[in-house]
Amino acid sequence: MASSAITTAQVLKNAILWPLSVASIMAVLVSSFQFQVGGEEGWVKPTGNQTEAYNHWATRHRFHIGDSVYFRYEEDSVLVVSSSDYENCRTSHPISKFDDGNTVFQFERSGLFYFISGQPGHCKSGQRLVIRVMHPSEEVEPPQAAPSPAAPNPNGGGGEDIWDNSNNWGPPALNSTDKLTVASYFMTFLGGVIVFLYWLM
Repeated sequence: MASSAITTAQVLKNAILWPLSVASIMAVLVSSFQFQVGGEEGWVKPTGNQTEAYNHWATRHRFHIGDSVYFRYEEDSVLVVSSSDYENCRTSHPISKFDDGNTVFQFERSGLFYFISGQPGHCKSGQRLVIRVMHPSEEVEPPQAAPSPAAPNPNGGGGEDIWDNSNNWGPPALNSTDKLTVASYFMTFLGGVIVFLYWLM
């Protein structure tokens, strides 16, 4: 009789703990967000006088550790570079180079990330991007007006540094902070339930 009760308790424990474990893993997976660079067009050389199009796109979003950016492109590449190489459109010493046509880059730290095209002339035409990943301790402030665009530099640069560490980030179009908070509460609750159920058995 005792072995029957233990077997039933073990089966019940496994029946409860496995789905809760899977649910907790799923909560972690949905707590980050993937942003598609360039929208439907993807990572392409801007046309006309849109030398800051990608940076204007980036200022409308909030990026957090764990989020990722998706670059879709043909006959091109994505280079992760230093701020100096970004400003001068230097492609000779990238930190990382991707040329698979479907690049996903995940942010594992806060700070600034600099991306440029590896194709000659594309960076100077505006195919470059700076992304600021927020530190977890930063609080979301009420939306403010977005900064005005910088004047294009005739030498191919982007004009003023739009990443001057001011708080003029503008209202977020997509904000993963809410998802992170909900996921944190859910994970805490789920962990408590698992510990309680384990203690009961």
